[in-house]
Amino acid sequence: MKSIILLLAASLVVFSCKKDEPEDPENNTGEDQPQLIFKVKLDPNQERLNNFGQPETVPAGHGAQTPVFNEISAHYIELAPNAFTQLGAGEIVYHAPETDAGGDDAVDFEKASVVGHDEVFYSINLSQVGPGTYEWARVSLTYQNYDVDFRASGYDMTGTVSSFVGYNTYLKAHKINEETVQIYDNKLQGYWAWETHPNQVLQNPIVNEGQSPVTTVPNPLNSTSPIPAGSCVVTGEFPESLTITGNETEDIIVDLSFSINNSFEWDDDLDNNIYEPMDGDIVVDMGIRGLIPIVVQ
Repeated sequence: MKSIILLLAASLVVFSCKKDEPEDPENNTGEDQPQLIFKVKLDPNQERLNNFGQPETVPAGHGAQTPVFNEISAHYIELAPNAFTQLGAGEIVYHAPETDAGGDDAVDFEKASVVGHDEVFYSINLSQVGPGTYEWARVSLTYQNYDVDFRASGYDMTGTVSSFVGYNTYLKAHKINEETVQIYDNKLQGYWAWETHPNQVLQNPIVNEGQSPVTTVPNPLNSTSPIPAGSCVVTGEFPESLTITGNETEDIIVDLSFSINNSFEWDDDLDNNIYEPMDGDIVVDMGIRGLIPIVVQ
């Protein structure tokens, strides 16, 4: 069984994100003032996009599944007026706390906002957001936690992936599923931990850790507002523009709807669409497959 887990661990590849933007704006969330509220939606049926924001099906010879997301976090939200607004030149409404406790500056995971599907991720006084009309949103993800199915030695199993995809993250400890990993150090983009759930052949969970190379996420504005190499800022267009006048008397709620449609993808050696790391399957992609920011109130 240990060899199964080692082979499984060796096949993992994750998204990595890098952001180096201005500090978090003042966040004043008094209930007596109207708020701009961001909620997270994780949609298994939302269109599946490639790195350039174009629709993409699962390539021939690959397998894919829609993972069961448990938690997600981001460290940066920006509103962009138009398709020509360069990264960082829009209205930055959120920048997660950082720390140098591990040496270099890093996202402070202990202070991160970690939420599940249909939960509020962040809110800010509308008085703190610059008036204007915004057509695009950019979100830089920093953490994802989800369950995936796999098969090994004829047994169907489930594992939990805990991946830290920010540019650099300071971790005291983090819980994958049942097991907690103690670190007290910085982890560069691409650090992951995998926990195999107990089953009929495995009495206790097994944890493996690793570091994966960089990859990218959808950016439909690649031709007009590219994302620097090594970053994974997800970019999405509002179906109806977000307009902030500065005179709001009620909250504005924005759903950040992320596509998780067949987001866990592997090179399917047996061409049976079953993730089997012992039989040569190697993960080639995982994570978010697109963003649609939607004004719902």
